[in-house]
Amino acid sequence: MPLTILTDSDVRVLLHSLNREDILALQHNLAEALHDYSTGTQETSGCSSANQPQRISIPSGNGQTTLFMPARTSTTTGVKIVTLASGPAPKPSTASETSSVSSLAPSSPAPSVKPSVTSSQSTTPRGSLTLLDSAGIPLGFINAEELTAFRTALASTLIFSKRQRVHSITVFGAGKQAYWHIRLALLLRGAEIHHINIINRSFTTTEPLMKEIYTSREWTSLRNANDKLRFTVMSGEYGDYARLLKEHVRSADVIFMCTAATSPLFPAEHLTNSEGRKKGRYVSLIGSYKPHMIELHPDVLRQAVEPDHRHHHHKHADKGGVVVVDSLEACLKEAGEVIQAGIRAEQLVEVGELLMVRKAAMKEIEMGGAGEQGLKRWLEGGNVIYKSVGLGLMDLCVGEDLVSLARDRGMGTTIDDF
Repeated sequence: MPLTILTDSDVRVLLHSLNREDILALQHNLAEALHDYSTGTQETSGCSSANQPQRISIPSGNGQTTLFMPARTSTTTGVKIVTLASGPAPKPSTASETSSVSSLAPSSPAPSVKPSVTSSQSTTPRGSLTLLDSAGIPLGFINAEELTAFRTALASTLIFSKRQRVHSITVFGAGKQAYWHIRLALLLRGAEIHHINIINRSFTTTEPLMKEIYTSREWTSLRNANDKLRFTVMSGEYGDYARLLKEHVRSADVIFMCTAATSPLFPAEHLTNSEGRKKGRYVSLIGSYKPHMIELHPDVLRQAVEPDHRHHHHKHADKGGVVVVDSLEACLKEAGEVIQAGIRAEQLVEVGELLMVRKAAMKEIEMGGAGEQGLKRWLEGGNVIYKSVGLGLMDLCVGEDLVSLARDRGMGTTIDDF
């Protein structure tokens, strides 16, 4: 059995070679794995939750945390080991800047409210994924840095792909997670997207992302996806931050939150008051992975799981009465937003369950909802919150597909008879 080794450069080149059809195929395989995770049994499916050990977290004294994430599919066993920052957020800045990419010069500085910002440490996971076949023979060894961000965005865009409106997208963060959320959104729905608003702790740390988008040949077709597509950057250096933040959150059809924040990135009222609830949004929270880490105010989650009343739908967008998660067990243990909001297990639904529409519809009826049509309406146009802390199963499923693609395309390094 040959061993395929993919360096960070190999993974990056391979991922950037993927077209929309490739992404849809990878999403299909990931969706099947997550469906089996949520609905399978230990005997019937290798991907079932019974076959997925909880990850192990080992903190170090320098603000870093090492995660050990074992997993199994029907054909593969493996483990991802990564180290990433887990320190507290720095003191927030006092102002912000907004600018189109075509005009990056800052405006006159103006004091404003203090924005919530993320840790100054790099939050990019660094490590590796090891894959073994069903007999325990090594078949793949993959640098996990790019892979982790890609598989997270791949899962996050499962619901995004079902949304009716994706004209305006607001992204918090400017690292690899933000990068791949933006790229996959454009690959999947580029012709429909008009505005991508990027909010980050500083303009300087956003420049590498914008330079890549605007100068790299790998982004040529995506940045020209349609004549209306515009990028806006807002940071903690100039301008009326409070007003602009509220504007970008309220106008968004989709919000991708990709930071290691330890306090909410915007006030709950932007989404919870009557004006904020008029519009349905898809909000994806993928940055926090510990109980003290939080990107979205707990009040937003509490409102999302409140029972609906008959008059509610005349004024506000639909809500499902639940928060969607990648893993119920993991999010109850690790997700800061879920824990701090006091969300109970019965108020969560795994994304793998939603992929089995009829079963999910029955659960929705039990909670007083409208069944299949209500579920479809909610997923496509209502207020949907998705929280992910990451699963080793995601890495294993996507990693196995990348090894197969690399072998087909002659990429990476192959060691025969390892």
